[in-house]
Amino acid sequence: MHHNLSRALGIAVGVLADRLFGDPHRHHPVAWFGTWASRVEKPLYADDRAHGAGFVVAAVAPVALVAMVVERSTRTHPVAHAAATAVTTWAVLGARSLAHEGEQMADRLDEADLEGARAQLGHLCGRDPAGLDESELARAVVESMAENTADAVVASLFWGAVSGIPGLVVHRCLNTLDAMFGHRNDRYGRFGTAAARLDDAADWLPARITGAAACMLAPVVDGDPAQAWRIMRRDAHDHPSPNGGWCEAAWAGALGVQLGGRNTYQDRVEERGLLGDGPRPTARELRKAATLVTAVTCAVTAAAVTVLTVVPRRGR
Repeated sequence: MHHNLSRALGIAVGVLADRLFGDPHRHHPVAWFGTWASRVEKPLYADDRAHGAGFVVAAVAPVALVAMVVERSTRTHPVAHAAATAVTTWAVLGARSLAHEGEQMADRLDEADLEGARAQLGHLCGRDPAGLDESELARAVVESMAENTADAVVASLFWGAVSGIPGLVVHRCLNTLDAMFGHRNDRYGRFGTAAARLDDAADWLPARITGAAACMLAPVVDGDPAQAWRIMRRDAHDHPSPNGGWCEAAWAGALGVQLGGRNTYQDRVEERGLLGDGPRPTARELRKAATLVTAVTCAVTAAAVTVLTVVPRRGR
């Protein structure tokens, strides 16, 4: 069996495992990496970009090396290669937990449990939940689900298809470093620049794939693909992130809602462009947004597996 076929099988099984079991509840490898990164940061921290770049290399290189050894040592053993790829895919993917967060938030909003909804918001994003009403809570979660579909699902599948276990692992490491250190605050404004830029680079193409997939799958959530595509193309650049706008504008177009506006964080307020033409989302659109996460995951998985199974045949 060509290693692309065992890679394809591993990715498919890993996505299925995420769908069936969700994230590992204990001893999550991403949490391990976060702990490791925090330890590496302490002796290397300085308020400049060069130290931040050195920190990223020091944190990621050992983990990348282990991933490369696993990939190379299992390549000639199809069952072991598929199994290792499946376990890694399951560990880095976050599709089920992402959709589940959206559905749970919708439940809280349907029950008019605003305090519970505000308490839950921190699971997905860093906005200050105090004073947010139903539509602002729903907007925050739809935006987080859209952007995280690229970060925690499509980019992982893309890099897994391109370079196997090292691709899966290095992307998740960069994404975790960005979440931990890529903040525009006094401590990490310069030190976190390398982590943030590398994560943006790794997600550049996957974010656009995510947006295009969401537009094509708009009928799954009673949307119009042409309308979603028009809104994504029009509004994607009205976002501070080079990638997030493509995902959020696509979700806005597919769901027929308007996203964007003022975001209040603990240490700053951001005024963002408006994405989409419709009303603000409600619990109903939250459930549809969660459905779209799952639909995009399935479609991108199918595409990755198809490409991997066709490539070795062409090379014969």
